[in-house]
Amino acid sequence: MPMLLFAVVFVYYPFLKTVLYSVSNVNIMGRITGFAGLENYAYLFSRREFSTALSNTLKLTALNVPITLAITLLLARLLKNKRLFTGVFETFIASTMAVSMGAASLIFKVLLNPTVGLFNHVLGLSIGWYQDRNTALYGILLLTVWMGIGYNFLLFLSAFRAVPRDILDSARMDGANAWQVFWKMEVPLVFPTVIYMICTNTILALMTSGPILILTQGGPARSTTTLIYLMYSTGYGSNNYSMAACVSVVTFGITLFFTIISLYADGKKAQSL
Repeated sequence: MPMLLFAVVFVYYPFLKTVLYSVSNVNIMGRITGFAGLENYAYLFSRREFSTALSNTLKLTALNVPITLAITLLLARLLKNKRLFTGVFETFIASTMAVSMGAASLIFKVLLNPTVGLFNHVLGLSIGWYQDRNTALYGILLLTVWMGIGYNFLLFLSAFRAVPRDILDSARMDGANAWQVFWKMEVPLVFPTVIYMICTNTILALMTSGPILILTQGGPARSTTTLIYLMYSTGYGSNNYSMAACVSVVTFGITLFFTIISLYADGKKAQSL
């Protein structure tokens, strides 16, 4: 009951109020002054900045999720077997979880600085990562991928170490090589974890806003404006609470869609095993 009470107060009630705001006219004080129906959504979809924010959000998600999963899946598999100094590497990789988004954003602002940044110096580049509209979103991508490595790595490492060793030994005795054992045996056995990470990473990528608030404020030229940042700038910047609510509902719908697709894929995979 206490958990249900907290859920009602801090989750369900705000969600229902957001849906109500999205179909209403709301004044600067946050009070509903009339019913607008779907006119708010029609106006939102007609705005160019919404299509830009949607495109940036989907692009960031499409790049972030597979890159993060591929890196952490490989790292977890390499460190599956405990050896000398394995614990040191595990701690080093998981340490990204101990860094706040604000601190990480400031660190990357220095690392990707066009003149004194270490990243440009090592690679021999002179790119203004967060100052150029062609690279700003990729600078945000580097930060979000780095921030997600620790959490994903720990879950994948636990999943790989939970795979029964006798199953893998039987596959090797039957003549399977290392790649076949990994792809045909281990990956299917950790697939529920993969689906879970796809869902969580997709949600986090769709909700990206912290680095943008700190580093780019949606610029340059709206190249890093995402749906959540558009919601923030529309609601708190312009006091247009109806439009902000519409963006929130649309983002929720997109997130729900991708979550259902992931769960459907998980069910299909489970039936095939």
